[in-house]
Amino acid sequence: MLQINRRVLLAGAASAATATAMSGREAAHAAAPTNGKQASGFYRYKVGDYELIAINDGVWLRAIDDKFVRNAGFADVQKALADSFQPAGKLPIPFTTLVINTGSKLILIDTGTGAQLTAMAPQSGTWDANFAAAGFDPKNVDTILISHFHPDHINGIKTKDGQLRFPNAEISVPAPEWAYWMDDAQMSAAPEGARPAFLNTRRIFADIAKDVKRFEPGGEVAPGITSIAAYGHTPGHTAFAVASGNASMLALSDTTNNPWLFVRNPEWQAVIDTDGPLAVTTRRKMLDRASADRMLVQGYHFPFPASGYITKTANGYDLMPVMWQATL
Repeated sequence: MLQINRRVLLAGAASAATATAMSGREAAHAAAPTNGKQASGFYRYKVGDYELIAINDGVWLRAIDDKFVRNAGFADVQKALADSFQPAGKLPIPFTTLVINTGSKLILIDTGTGAQLTAMAPQSGTWDANFAAAGFDPKNVDTILISHFHPDHINGIKTKDGQLRFPNAEISVPAPEWAYWMDDAQMSAAPEGARPAFLNTRRIFADIAKDVKRFEPGGEVAPGITSIAAYGHTPGHTAFAVASGNASMLALSDTTNNPWLFVRNPEWQAVIDTDGPLAVTTRRKMLDRASADRMLVQGYHFPFPASGYITKTANGYDLMPVMWQATL
């Protein structure tokens, strides 16, 4: 029986190099230097008659410790990372927004980091280049739907110098999210570590408050797009169902963070969830729905292109990423 291990592979590589040297023929040389960069990060797919485009905004390699998951031992968290071939001390957290082209409207769900988190996440901030590479101009966006007010979802509303990035877009946000983050009493009562998010919310919205539309989750917020209350991650956190013809998909927003941790272990409570137990209840409800309906899902922090299907397992769920499609 043929057995292949790392020692055999290394020995084979050394033998091949020796054979080349002894052949008397001149070895070929690489004609081009290595580049070290990826191609533009966007991906198109269809839901009924709608064209959806995932726009990548890079990744945050977040250092984590035993406090990141409130109700699980750090050894269990590290094992879950190792089992999914993730680095032990840093959690990859990609950022992926979703563009929905209905044929008559261009709708954007969340706006990315606005290249304003690069000090914390130096591999983020690629959204503008990827949006342009996909053939879009911010001036053409008609509607912006916001899932919640964490900086990686709202900072892209404005440029670094405070100008509106999407001058012609109507901005719609969940009313409970607005009520929480724009409340001075909530900011005063919040832990010190949450204060920057409150201040950032005011930086983004204070001077445009009169133009921001607020909706109660549970109804249609754009053609074919229904908002879904998905509270727990934040007080007004919202997911979105997109339907066209007989097809549909579920944009989970931050119902889960890294799927190898929180899809496979839905009971785990991340430190970034405002209400951990409620986030768990919401997560199970949403993942149950997705798995039962065999529904395409998109997760803001899933590996790019951030979409796939949810299957049930003995202890939780799993993500089956979509296969890359060359044509729509």
